[in-house]
Amino acid sequence: MSLTDACVHPFPAGDSSIRRMALEARQLGLSGLVAIDTPPGIVEGMKVTRGVIIAATQVKEVLSTLRKVPRADTLVMVNATDPGFVRAVIGLKSVHILRHVHKAEKYAFDHVAARMAADHGVAVDFDLRPVVYYRGVPRQKVLQRYRDVLTLHHRYEFPLTISTNSRSILDMRGPRELRALSALFDMDEVVFDGIAPAVDRLLSPGNPVRVIG
Repeated sequence: MSLTDACVHPFPAGDSSIRRMALEARQLGLSGLVAIDTPPGIVEGMKVTRGVIIAATQVKEVLSTLRKVPRADTLVMVNATDPGFVRAVIGLKSVHILRHVHKAEKYAFDHVAARMAADHGVAVDFDLRPVVYYRGVPRQKVLQRYRDVLTLHHRYEFPLTISTNSRSILDMRGPRELRALSALFDMDEVVFDGIAPAVDRLLSPGNPVRVIG
């Protein structure tokens, strides 16, 4: 199936080059990568989309950063914090993905935010890194938070993405593993299969794809 990992961190943030990550992704059976702060293009036959993460606590900080982001071919992600912040950033035109819902206040992403996300076409990302590496109560809290997001998704049908947040090829996962990890928080196959085209839909169609090398 066609599936894009919505967040990886190539060198220098991580320890693997974008070429090595792209090659690994192709061998794993992925169709694309969103690579943070990396030029977009086709690398080792893999579509690479540039991603930008905004980790801010104030909306004015988000707006300031957005003014510096190349718009047409960049996927903009904002880390969730509290309910007011989440609702404000979802309403911003250039924000594509809300991430780190599991780290935000418990009700930061509620039914109001869910309806806004559906109206504005803003996706919520399931970062699978804590699902893999957390243990005990912290892991159970993440799984429950993701179940809550899925419940809201079933009602409001906002977009979803899945990411490994990988900083190394050792952390990358193929579609089969991503599907199995998603089943831990009760994502069914219909929802998982619906995630596949999400990244392409979040960006405007017809963006130029540059071939690197």
